[in-house]
Amino acid sequence: MRDIEKTIRKLMSERILLLDGAMATMLQAYDLDEQAFRGDGFVDHPVDVKGCSDLLCLTQPLLIADIHRRFLDAGADIIETNTFNATPISMAEYQLQDRVYDLNVAAARVAREVAD
Repeated sequence: MRDIEKTIRKLMSERILLLDGAMATMLQAYDLDEQAFRGDGFVDHPVDVKGCSDLLCLTQPLLIADIHRRFLDAGADIIETNTFNATPISMAEYQLQDRVYDLNVAAARVAREVAD
């Protein structure tokens, strides 16, 4: 058993662990427009990307980090990556299926940095 798994099992035997909340709900409060979703890296992307919250891990990592931090500050023990739809099938809607790996790596990096 890996160290992290041991730690989680130990903590779960002592108390209830809290998982972070609804990332999408938090993002909606920012009322981001198409330009915010595109950032600098997707200015010329051929289709609209507004609503592709997974993309924000690449285009707005500080915003995603802020949300993670807010969940941790509120008492969350565990945070999830912002990758609810970061699969080739889901990203095909935005013609981003070739960026799935990058989205997942960026999301993990942001969450890990905040958790540390």
